[in-house]
Amino acid sequence: MSDLNALERRNFEKLLRMGDGYVLNFSDRTYADFFIDYGVEIDGEQFRTDGSSKAKRMRTFWRIAPNHTVGRVLDGLIAYGVQEDCLGDSNPLLIAECRKIVQRLLSDQPVAELDALTAIADERDFEVVAAHVREAIEKNQPEGGLDRLHTFVNKFIRVICEPHGITISRDKPLHGVFGEYVKALRKKGHLDSEMTERILKSSISLLEAFNDVRNNKSLAHDNPILNYEESLLIFNHVAASIRFLKALEKKIKT
Repeated sequence: MSDLNALERRNFEKLLRMGDGYVLNFSDRTYADFFIDYGVEIDGEQFRTDGSSKAKRMRTFWRIAPNHTVGRVLDGLIAYGVQEDCLGDSNPLLIAECRKIVQRLLSDQPVAELDALTAIADERDFEVVAAHVREAIEKNQPEGGLDRLHTFVNKFIRVICEPHGITISRDKPLHGVFGEYVKALRKKGHLDSEMTERILKSSISLLEAFNDVRNNKSLAHDNPILNYEESLLIFNHVAASIRFLKALEKKIKT
């Protein structure tokens, strides 16, 4: 749930013209369409517990959605209101204050390195799976995205291995491919510390364990899925590793 305080909520209610149950100049249809762009079904029953007006659904959304999701939506609403010239109060000081609130909400992200989970090859399926992985975190549902995260990791590792002359085949397990990658990095002198090498080597066994999670604790099959906290731990570890490997490969290329 978001931690908007009473003053922050009042500021946004004023800015978004929520006093009479409306939100800016949205109709019911355009309101739903706006939220869909942020992965939120605002027409859902969970947002109608305190009433069905657009303003009441917005207040419920503020209460039950995580900070980062609320921040993304409010950021979009400010931009929309400015573009359409339909804000309830165009006072620059109020708009600036609301933008500061948005930045605070956006800084509270469950996966710190989420932006690292993007496709690194011009392939449609790679881009689609990367978008689904980020969407799972933006909806605060890491346990529902573990199978797609596994697919993303497979694609990512195979892409970064190819320039190092590592043979890729469907018969070769992911952890085996990554083991060859770490050896290639060490042999070519791309790692500056023994500790970095050890961290990367530990990822070999972690990738093997990820196969079990994907097959037996994710939505890839009819499984009881992994709990939220452990799923979030996996996402954070994978995202941090991807960020480092992206930076390393960029350094090698330049």
